[in-house]
Amino acid sequence: MDEKVLVIVESPTKARTIKKFLPKNYVVEASVGHVRDLPQSAAEIPKKYKKEPWARLGIDVDHNFSPLYVTPRGKGKVIQQLKKHLKDASLLLLATDEDREGESISWHLANVLNPKVPVKRMVFHEITKKAILHSLDHGRDVNMNLVNAQETRRILDRLYGYTVSPLIWKKISYGLSAGRVQSPGLRLIVDRERERIDFQKMSFWDAKAKLYRPEDGSNTCFEAKLETFQGKRIAGSKDFDAKTGKYKEKKQVLLLDKDTLTSILAEAEQKKWLVDSVTEKRFKTKPAPPFITSTLQQEGNRKLHLSARDTMRTAQRLYEKGFITYMRTDSPNLSQEGIQGIRRMIEELYGEKYLSAQVRQYGSKARSAQEAHEAIRPAGEKFLPPEQTGLEGREFYLYSLIWKRTMATQMAEGEKVTTTAKITAGEAQFTTSGTRILFPGYIRVYVEGKDDPEAALDDKEAWLPKLKENEEVTLHSLEPVSHETKPPARFTEASLVRQLEKMDIGRPSTYASIINTLFQREYIKKQGNALVPTFTGFAVIQLLEKNFHELITYSFTSDMEDALDEIAVGEVDRLEYLRSFYFGDKGLKEQVEKREKDIDPKESRMVKLPHITVVDGIRVGKYGPYVLVGGDEKSEEIHASIPEGVSPSEITNEVIKELIETQKKEPEPIGYHPETQEAIYFMTGRYGPYYQLGKKSEDNKKPRRASLPAGKNPEDVSIEEIVKLLSLPRTLGKHPETKKLVTVNNGRFGPYVHHDGEFRSLKKEDDVYTIELERALEILSEPKKGRGGSVRIMNFGKSSDGKTLEIYNGKYGPFIKHGSKNVSLPSSLKKVEKVKELSKDEVEKLLKDKGSSNSQKKSKTFQTSKTKTKSGKTKK
Repeated sequence: MDEKVLVIVESPTKARTIKKFLPKNYVVEASVGHVRDLPQSAAEIPKKYKKEPWARLGIDVDHNFSPLYVTPRGKGKVIQQLKKHLKDASLLLLATDEDREGESISWHLANVLNPKVPVKRMVFHEITKKAILHSLDHGRDVNMNLVNAQETRRILDRLYGYTVSPLIWKKISYGLSAGRVQSPGLRLIVDRERERIDFQKMSFWDAKAKLYRPEDGSNTCFEAKLETFQGKRIAGSKDFDAKTGKYKEKKQVLLLDKDTLTSILAEAEQKKWLVDSVTEKRFKTKPAPPFITSTLQQEGNRKLHLSARDTMRTAQRLYEKGFITYMRTDSPNLSQEGIQGIRRMIEELYGEKYLSAQVRQYGSKARSAQEAHEAIRPAGEKFLPPEQTGLEGREFYLYSLIWKRTMATQMAEGEKVTTTAKITAGEAQFTTSGTRILFPGYIRVYVEGKDDPEAALDDKEAWLPKLKENEEVTLHSLEPVSHETKPPARFTEASLVRQLEKMDIGRPSTYASIINTLFQREYIKKQGNALVPTFTGFAVIQLLEKNFHELITYSFTSDMEDALDEIAVGEVDRLEYLRSFYFGDKGLKEQVEKREKDIDPKESRMVKLPHITVVDGIRVGKYGPYVLVGGDEKSEEIHASIPEGVSPSEITNEVIKELIETQKKEPEPIGYHPETQEAIYFMTGRYGPYYQLGKKSEDNKKPRRASLPAGKNPEDVSIEEIVKLLSLPRTLGKHPETKKLVTVNNGRFGPYVHHDGEFRSLKKEDDVYTIELERALEILSEPKKGRGGSVRIMNFGKSSDGKTLEIYNGKYGPFIKHGSKNVSLPSSLKKVEKVKELSKDEVEKLLKDKGSSNSQKKSKTFQTSKTKTKSGKTKK
């Protein structure tokens, strides 16, 4: 009988896919991500280390920056299972992802499992039979240079975040954070908003003429644009500074106002319109390179409207299921096997004429690209067309995107011809142009930035009749066109990823988590597809720029990435680099300790904007941004909240004055409730404009309120509609079992039903204004779901300390939810049937025995990267 071989991967999906290609004596198990990590809270630090001065950091900075590794919650059971399988195995294969993080996970697994059998690293770029079997014959040792680079990155991020973030908590607000890449990323977004604030809008004019050739018979018009007058070019958007909006005056450029333009057009209307010249230019276009991580995120955002995080999650699933090659790569290189597969498929689907004459191979522009990796492409030799995959939803659309882009790389160039005609009318000259596609080539399959290649074919063709020099064309209409210069566009996720990559800030594989953190900290918000900084985001960057400017300079962050890359290939000593960063002459530790006492919290919470002069600044408070005036002997102090939807570049002196005046004066009723005759007021608060029924008083401490519906103009909302909005919350009746009221209401996350502290979202088909008690009871009877898909199985109401006390069944079995904290159950209570026998008193006793709701992990479950040698010295 063949000896057992244990293969460890990160995810169950990957395990199932790989298992199909391996012999029966190979057992494939998943570590479910990391098996060790730095402690995330004080409760996770083992008791014996709690008094160490470095305990909060989780890194012993005085002893070679040794990290303190602990076993994350729920991973103890996973490790036990892996050890069980390892007992009777003759070989351990570590098949984690082939990037630095995957190498680090393999190293951690080897440390935690402490195998007594040979260990090999199993590396592959795609999950296909050929790739898996090839990797079995080419095992290697864990690459410690890659591990050191990843561990250094992790330690560096922890030192940066855990040293600077507490200072931001003290000076601005608790729960905020700073990060090595996060903060420069936020600075990019804030700087762009500052450019928008400084931008001066200016107007300029040009004109368009609609013309036709009577000879054609159809009188179909084509458009021509006013280009010159009396030999001078008419000013356009390129004649204004893109950042400031200011006009760049030039002698041979004519900036038109409306009156001058009207005079020019009146004269032109009386003249003959003659074709002065016709020129044709043939050209070819090439397809975009195959996807790398950053470009996949950009196109996923542009075409599929997916966030960078969602794009990477979807790509991860496609990789683990064996549909695409590894999705974390910065190399656009294609393997020979991949190229052959692409070209075979092109010839089969489109014919030989659509193949590029030469094989196209792409190289990376990035200095640190790992050329050993391959671009993101469909896996294997046969490029399965999207409709044959059986994929659905996001996975189908993202795979289609990857398939099309990859196919396009080996297709013939697109061939086009552009015709440009100059048409004169007196001293005015107009220009028109049209483009024809002579041969679509790759455009038939894929165009970067376009959703649909078929639409792209139409888009790229602009119709123009066959014009001849010196012929006369007929004017159909002549129209002046007003333009206004636009401030620099805000970043989208796609353009931010492109800019971060261009500036060598961070790595493409981390961009998704960086952007997600900015949203979580409420440093940015989305306005359409644009990323807009909040006042809190502005305040954080303001503090860092003033006190730690070098930490968020773009070159500093880029230089750190270069150093980490050099560590990865063994060219830089990791410990020397960490010592310099943390303890050096201008090291992080000294900077923070030296400047902390000089930073004024009051000033840190004040956002200074150059265009705001009516107040000393916008203040960042617990309940959002606000302005403060008065408070001296002459006037009463007035707080006015800035509505949530207003961004720093959109706030004006006029808006602030209006907010202050609204706060000062007694609100006037806009109408009265037809039944109760109570006054209805229209007011503005932190979350924007809202309606209020009656005044706030001792007898009416919580008057009914309803937000103005999104997209509605308050002048267009009738009293009947307002009354309907104010009818919420609706009381539907009493629950037949508890005899307590059941109500429905609109909330931040949509309409919901409420009963005795229980909340459930209404379904799409339910109307909050018409739903009845019977239907609400049905919804309430459904199991309550928590994060990660956990389901509540018991509800004990309030515990003795007034917090909610419940038991949920989650991914790793049942656990107690005490208020907002999750508390693990003893191993003897890991079965749902046993848990359901517990009484409220028994659950409270379990909580008491635990000591606190956060002390789930006993010190025996913790691992440290430090061990003692016989001489008593500490080593890693």
